[in-house]
Amino acid sequence: MQRQTTIAHAGKVERKWYVIDATNIPYGRLASFVAVKLMGKDKPIYTPNVDCGDYVIIVNCEKVALSGKNKLQNKKYYNDSQYTGGLRVRTAGEMIERYPEEMIQRAVWGMLPKGVLGRQIAKKLFVYAGPDHKHEAQKPEVLVWKK
Repeated sequence: MQRQTTIAHAGKVERKWYVIDATNIPYGRLASFVAVKLMGKDKPIYTPNVDCGDYVIIVNCEKVALSGKNKLQNKKYYNDSQYTGGLRVRTAGEMIERYPEEMIQRAVWGMLPKGVLGRQIAKKLFVYAGPDHKHEAQKPEVLVWKK
């Protein structure tokens, strides 16, 4: 008996909403876990050219954990405006203090495919610095981080 391979189609994919509390979760492990959920790689119908992932809401991202002794001072984030002298450098400590949402979004974006599909997948990520979010109407399930 021959089995048929299931291929996902864009209109028929069932998506769920998940909430993750980022308190004391390692930064890189959180980003890779969220990237897998967003792409749908944990589903049996995963198809690389179709967006079959779920929506993910991350709360308390300012309380994310960074491993390493001096990572808050040594890890750098660069932005370049393409103009002379337009390079902006921020440390991980500054990013957590002022822009915790951007820090998480950058890490997850780095793990997603680049191009049209990657941008579509990235729109399903919602990051909030505090414990509150505005997606209660979607009835998200709470994902518990397991070590």
